[in-house]
Amino acid sequence: MIKPRRSVLYMPGSNARALEKAKTLPADALILDLEDAVAPDAKELARNQVCEAVKAGGYGAHKIVIRVNGFSTPYGEADFAAALEAMPDAILLPKVESAADLDLARKRAPKGTSISLWAMIETPLAIFNLKEIAQAAASNELPLTCFVLGTNDLVKATRVQPGADRLPLLAWLSLTVAAARAYGIAVVDGVYNSIKDEEGFRAECVQGRALGMDGKTLIHPNQLAICNEVFSPSADEIAAATKIVDAFNLPENQGKGAISLDGRMVERLHADIARQTLALAEAIAGPKH
Repeated sequence: MIKPRRSVLYMPGSNARALEKAKTLPADALILDLEDAVAPDAKELARNQVCEAVKAGGYGAHKIVIRVNGFSTPYGEADFAAALEAMPDAILLPKVESAADLDLARKRAPKGTSISLWAMIETPLAIFNLKEIAQAAASNELPLTCFVLGTNDLVKATRVQPGADRLPLLAWLSLTVAAARAYGIAVVDGVYNSIKDEEGFRAECVQGRALGMDGKTLIHPNQLAICNEVFSPSADEIAAATKIVDAFNLPENQGKGAISLDGRMVERLHADIARQTLALAEAIAGPKH
């Protein structure tokens, strides 16, 4: 079953009004943040507010993710324990650099915990260890289901100057997508910092989708509409996908590996891609009443 992750919005855990407002926003997923968005003197407040909000519910169809502080910080252990008790859909681990980081989290969870892990990919070492991390995704306890690119941290750690085209980052972004696809993990792009630059934001969303991302992390609700639009199949894409699937469903094409359609050769792999497009469109539309 496809689970849309077009728009993944960070919400600061120390801001009670933001946590309440998030319930009304058209994001596919919400990251209730205890880490970067929270000052050190507000960490405990944020932890309590976020976990109470998750327990209280009211977030509807939103996928709820709590980003905790790392275990190496003074806040990580308490964050993780509280997040486990709150039972969000997933817990986002910062700065995952190896499979050992996943094991560390899993050892702290009770047997039978039905929460997923998401992993921030935001350091050079994480890029070098992508295959190892992805290989360790499958687990009976806290399976890893999503990579989240931390592009700002990658820029800081590597000292690259990304520019509007993000050229220095493209290899790392593509490697993350390849590792995710190899092991059945979702992957969402990093944030865009200029919240008033709609043209630049749209261009980066288009680039992220072209690279194979499932969606993008966001820092402001104003970015939601463009993000959801770009990462949704367009009407033309849906029509083209429907045409391909319908053509292969014709009795005369049932056993064929390739057919001619509108003057071009279309293979069964194109039908598989078309079915994925239609499945995503159906998941975005939601259940029919």
